[in-house]
Amino acid sequence: MVMAQSLFMRLKQLNPGAAIDVLAPGWSLPLIARMPEVRAGIDMPLGHGRLGLGERRRIGLALRRHGYTRAIVLPGSWKSALVPFFARIPRRSGWRGEMRFGLLNDLRVLDRTVLDTTVRQFVALAEDAAPSTVPPVPPPRLRVDPDQALRRVRELKLSEGPALALMPGAEYGPAKQWPAAHFAAVARLAGAEGRQSWIFGSAKERALGDAIVAESQGQAVNLCGQTSLPDVVDLVARSGAAVSNDSGLMHVAAASGAAVAAVYGSSDPRHTPPLTPRAAVHWLHLSCSPCFQRTCPLTHYHCLRQIAPETVHGSLAPLLSGRAAPVLK
Repeated sequence: MVMAQSLFMRLKQLNPGAAIDVLAPGWSLPLIARMPEVRAGIDMPLGHGRLGLGERRRIGLALRRHGYTRAIVLPGSWKSALVPFFARIPRRSGWRGEMRFGLLNDLRVLDRTVLDTTVRQFVALAEDAAPSTVPPVPPPRLRVDPDQALRRVRELKLSEGPALALMPGAEYGPAKQWPAAHFAAVARLAGAEGRQSWIFGSAKERALGDAIVAESQGQAVNLCGQTSLPDVVDLVARSGAAVSNDSGLMHVAAASGAAVAAVYGSSDPRHTPPLTPRAAVHWLHLSCSPCFQRTCPLTHYHCLRQIAPETVHGSLAPLLSGRAAPVLK
């Protein structure tokens, strides 16, 4: 969803008067509300993998009254193209995916040699036709509320001084999770500099956060399950710096304006990099990486464990001082 903001920004560049509404899962609507380019977020109540033909038809019929002139479908599944078809939106654009002939009438063939990242594939759909060169990609930038950040700092009894955001979770699986002990080591290094570390994640990651707190020697605070997505945007922006696995929260941190040290294991930063010039990407690119597996097929997780906490922590100082360009390590 954060990467999709680049598409919305590009649409506004090409069509300043356009009204952009986004049909998306309910959990993402508070994030969409932080995107100035979007007029409204519309709840898509069907979860991933559910067909719900009748519900999709009902939503499409309800959308007819809005008189949309164009729909852009980002997922590649055929069912994702049903709602704009039922809504009778005249132009329905998307990449050729699961047999969507007829459902989409502006069906494009993806050239991955030109559009080699997910965000470029999204942004290219703003153009009138599939581009032969890389289109401009505006970096996402979410609206931040500094006053709300300070309120939450006080409600959560956090330090009002310098802080570091830690995002140790990865919904995809352990092959994208830097060891908890490494995050704790970064928290200790940050603590020595006077920075309190704030751990963000869902309630499912509370135990992971507790493990990092226990090993951080009191330098970290576990906020897993205690913050909403807008809270994360505001608090990470206030902290100014983040260390994260390749995850959704990594993209949120980048779009909040924070400096980001991003750790990659089984995935590939050439496909889904943090979309900010203030990022240091840590990726060993071993002979077995990227494997795109949820767990390490070789069981050793060298691609993650061999990335030193000192290296990751050290990459933040140049970013915070404004001296550094993006780095790939």
